[in-house]
Amino acid sequence: MDNKALYSLSYGLFVLSARDGDKDNGCIINTAQQVAGNPLLMSVAVNKANYTTEIIAKTGQFNLSVLDESAPFSLFQCFGFRSGRDCDKFADIDFARSPNGLCYLPQHTAAYMSCKVVNTVDLGSHTMFIATVPEAECLSSLAPMTYAYYHANVKNAPAKKTGWVCKICGYVYEGETLPDDFVCPVCKHPAADFEKLG
Repeated sequence: MDNKALYSLSYGLFVLSARDGDKDNGCIINTAQQVAGNPLLMSVAVNKANYTTEIIAKTGQFNLSVLDESAPFSLFQCFGFRSGRDCDKFADIDFARSPNGLCYLPQHTAAYMSCKVVNTVDLGSHTMFIATVPEAECLSSLAPMTYAYYHANVKNAPAKKTGWVCKICGYVYEGETLPDDFVCPVCKHPAADFEKLG
């Protein structure tokens, strides 16, 4: 079987958030969709090992922030590469609370939805929560981020260099500050012929 065939499926990227008492938590998921229109139902599938899964199973509610194409890699690091059992994922994040009292992300988010669980399905490695949507709001006119966009433009984006480029030959001096007496090692022009990158 060629597992890469699954990469051709289109997925969005979301921050799934939940709250247990005074503890907020969230995680990155790529499995959320509207599954019915009347009544309006959403489904999310979450890895059983995630702390967020445990909270949703206990409380029966969650919020879904639909990330847009402005979402930086740091957001994925915060919500996707560490466990809420060991840290407060919302400590350094700007967030808002919806009427249900749960966090959502007002920035880098096309829309958010507040959801109330009506059914749970055991999928082996994941739990699927099927939920009604009593509250939803559009927040951005930017396109929602897809998994493909994330891999092409966010996760694998080349790191931006800090430095100075010689306007004569294109040599790049890496560093925040260019010494006043610097001379280009390639074309021998002085620092005055360099300009800051970016």
